[in-house]
This record gives sequence, structure tokens and C-alpha cells, in this order.
Amino acid sequence: AVVSTQSTGMMPQLFLNYRLKSVAHLPWRAFMYKAFNTFIDDVFAFIITMPTAHRLACFRDDIIFVIYLYQRWLYPVDKARVNEFKQIFNETKPINNTS
Repeated sequence: AVVSTQSTGMMPQLFLNYRLKSVAHLPWRAFMYKAFNTFIDDVFAFIITMPTAHRLACFRDDIIFVIYLYQRWLYPVDKARVNEFKQIFNETKPINNTS
């Protein structure tokens, strides 16, 4: 049950990346946390004796992680997009929304 909630928790990010065609909203630190978590799951899937179904469920996260890597390669970070701090990195002055 824990493994299925982990992989379903990672799925909305895939759909968000696909819908926006950008990975600007996936910070590098969060991405590396997901990578480390996937690696630890794989190590324990080989070390600990467990049922085959549970072992295969651990590798389901690897498939999602490979899709993350593919999206990171496919969709470049759009520097012209306004971020959550109302900044655009291609321009020298930030956007001020005073209205």
C-alpha cells in the first residue's frame, strides 16, 4: 500500500510537465530527492526478501522516474516564463503588478 501511494504521488507532476510543456516548476532539489528515493527503493528491493509483486511495484517507480528524465530532456526550462516570484530571467527588470 505504501509503494502504490508513492508512485501515485509522483504521477501528477508528470501530467503537469506534459500539460505545460515545461519543467521549470520542478526544482532541481526536488528532482534529486525523487532520484535518491527511487535509488533507495531499488537497493532495498534487491537486498530484502519480499514477495515478487512488491518487488515489481518498486520498479514501477523507476518507470515514472525514467519518464521524469525524458521530460527533463524534452522540455527545456522556459526562461521567459514568469516564475512564482513574478520574475522573468530574460529581462533585466522584474514585472510589477500593482493593479
